[in-house]
Amino acid sequence: MADHHPRRGTARGLDYPFGDRAPAPGEIIDLGQGVSWIRLPLGGPLGHINVWAVEEADGLALIDTGVPTDACKQAWRDVLAGPLGGRPVSRVICTHMHPDHIGLAGWLCTKFGTSLWMTRGEYLTARLLCADARPAPPAEAVATWRGAGWTEAQIAAATARGWGSFARSVHRMPEGFVRVKAGDDLGGGWRAVIGSGHSPEHLCLVDEVRGMMIAGDQVLPRISSIVAISILEPEADPLGEWLASIARLRAELPGDLLVLPAHGAVFTGLHARLDALADGHLRTLDRLHARLVERPLRAVDCFGVMFKRAIDDKLLGMATGETLAHLQHLEQAGRAVREPVDGVWWWRAC
Repeated sequence: MADHHPRRGTARGLDYPFGDRAPAPGEIIDLGQGVSWIRLPLGGPLGHINVWAVEEADGLALIDTGVPTDACKQAWRDVLAGPLGGRPVSRVICTHMHPDHIGLAGWLCTKFGTSLWMTRGEYLTARLLCADARPAPPAEAVATWRGAGWTEAQIAAATARGWGSFARSVHRMPEGFVRVKAGDDLGGGWRAVIGSGHSPEHLCLVDEVRGMMIAGDQVLPRISSIVAISILEPEADPLGEWLASIARLRAELPGDLLVLPAHGAVFTGLHARLDALADGHLRTLDRLHARLVERPLRAVDCFGVMFKRAIDDKLLGMATGETLAHLQHLEQAGRAVREPVDGVWWWRAC
């Protein structure tokens, strides 16, 4: 779903201090207290990623990086040489391992001779995925597609695309990194707050004195981050981790922080947004359970319950992963059970 930039207001308990404003390519918006908002171009429905530059004693810390395209690289060159005044880069910090966040980490670290800071789960998962390029998908992926109810034609089309798109979306990563753990003092008043579900160990940076939270994809103002099953952990419960993270963030963080998200507009109203994110998933789970009471369904049969838009082949993988995450959460909660029949998974309510 595309991200829309809302007008200033308090819809759903949120307020957007900058209204429709966002930095144009090569420009910044100064958020004060040494924090600059930069926006990089992306393809696809999102269209952009927000990244951040934070002033430190020895230069600028850059948080998140964009993807390895000429447009993103040029945007970095323009903003670093222009409004950021040619200051040196002291370190690169990545919130998590998705390509729009780490795609240029290696390029920036090499360019400026600096270090990459990440959580261990994010860095190692990214390195694993970068190394996993092969001409055909693994048997486990094919079994998951078939189990979810994909047609043989859909499986054949996905197989023909090969395996390893992640590696093609990321510049060669640094061979080492500086590990960040939950609660770490990151310097300059920032501390590490970790979430899970969207990715293994998603890093957020929080500074209560500044009243700011660099949120990555952990809290977005208008869309919910993808929470999906991965073949790396086929029996996991990422939705359970996501909901637990939401509850923990709400309990631990003040509600009046200025939230700096990876996509969309800077906003206030953290607690209201966390409540809305949790409520959205819980209502989807209830709708899904009610449909399973009527009759057993495959994952592909549940798309109409899960999504407000039609799912074409471009969205099939994402939709399948998200739907399986919800079904497996119902299973682990004792509300549904999976029954394999000839390699296809049928889910029914308990």
